[in-house]
Amino acid sequence: MEVTLRILRYDPESTSAAPTLTLAAGEPAAGAAPSMGALAAPAAPAPAAPEAGASAGGAATAVAVQTASAPAAAIPVGGPHWVEYKLNVDPMDRVLDLLIKVKADQDGSLSFRRSCGHGICGSDAMLINGRNRLACRIRVDQLGRKISVAPLPGLPVVKDLIVDMNGFFGKYRSVKPFLINDQPEPERERRQSQADRAIYDDTTKCILCAACTSSCPSFWARPEYVGPAAIVQAHRFIFDSRDEGSDERLEILADENGVWRCRTIFNCVDACPRGINITRAILEVSSAIVGRRG
Repeated sequence: MEVTLRILRYDPESTSAAPTLTLAAGEPAAGAAPSMGALAAPAAPAPAAPEAGASAGGAATAVAVQTASAPAAAIPVGGPHWVEYKLNVDPMDRVLDLLIKVKADQDGSLSFRRSCGHGICGSDAMLINGRNRLACRIRVDQLGRKISVAPLPGLPVVKDLIVDMNGFFGKYRSVKPFLINDQPEPERERRQSQADRAIYDDTTKCILCAACTSSCPSFWARPEYVGPAAIVQAHRFIFDSRDEGSDERLEILADENGVWRCRTIFNCVDACPRGINITRAILEVSSAIVGRRG
């Protein structure tokens, strides 16, 4: 079947003029541009990406549309622009397969991240038809003959579909996502009952793809917000019966940019490719903070 693949292209190094786009999260890496994923990011899940969208502040942004067959001189230089590619594909192909086809056969300059290709590494999270998804998991038959792909919203753009994850991982590290236990090591493993393990089982599934954080309107509005992914990682250790660092993590998340920024919009739950009930985890952490103070 033939499909039209529409990709939002942008190379910050090809222009000295910064685009009028917002929502940079954290400190961008050298050469990274402000976020432009918000061009197609709905406040709530939508079945298809808008055409030339608006930033989270509501300001319209002009985005040119070109076809891959256009002369090189006709392709806009510098600004963000949509490029359309015609592809013959199998209905069971994944969006990642389509991106690889484009890079191999039509445009070698296309840039995107990928690694395992099986929904485990989280490298290829993108805004696909208006919703954050993993390119290696969503199939053509689930999307139809018109597919749009843009970088994750709310994160600085490095090039094309690659976003700067420095700020995201900085917040991840800030919640101390590792076991803290100063007791002498036992002869064997630190044992735990099945019931204790079940308490935080859901949040062990996180693959740090940033799909949840970059779908969060609270994060778009206040990039300092630690974000759903970091809270999920903290939850995994806060409720681990073998861990002794819960109080420290709860103190970190009680900050003004911690759990209280969540507005229970549930975008994160819809975006998570692992099916984690993220909003519930956030509420459990906030309840633990209140209980600790009480």
